[in-house]
Amino acid sequence: MTATPQEVAERVRLGMYAQDRAAQALGIEVTEIGPGHATLTMSVRESMLNGHAICHGGLIATLADTAFAYGCNSYDELTVASGFGIDFIAPGRLGDVLTARCTELSRAGRTGVYDVTVENQRGERIAVFRGRSYTAKGRPAVGA
Repeated sequence: MTATPQEVAERVRLGMYAQDRAAQALGIEVTEIGPGHATLTMSVRESMLNGHAICHGGLIATLADTAFAYGCNSYDELTVASGFGIDFIAPGRLGDVLTARCTELSRAGRTGVYDVTVENQRGERIAVFRGRSYTAKGRPAVGA
């Protein structure tokens, strides 16, 4: 029996997360996944604060990039970032629960474009991210 696209995405989530030591170390959780999209969360801990007592921008970018990775690999084709840009809109603060939502804008041939929004638990936008992907056709992201 052939797996549905949703079943494939769920298999990718489980397989990728089992090997995703960066996401595990940062406490990033994959709360939702489907073909071309993913939602992840991360709680801002004291060890994530920079010298201004706000969440380090690199960690917000890591959360967004991780959502991007799960979204673009959700078809179980090995896909990597070819580039991304991020704009910070507001700071993440100690105790905030940041949610990154990845949405596929375009997927054609070997390339794709994905947008990620990062918001806090109050729905305030923290950052916007646009990622560009490259797919290695014929190679599974996680395999069977």
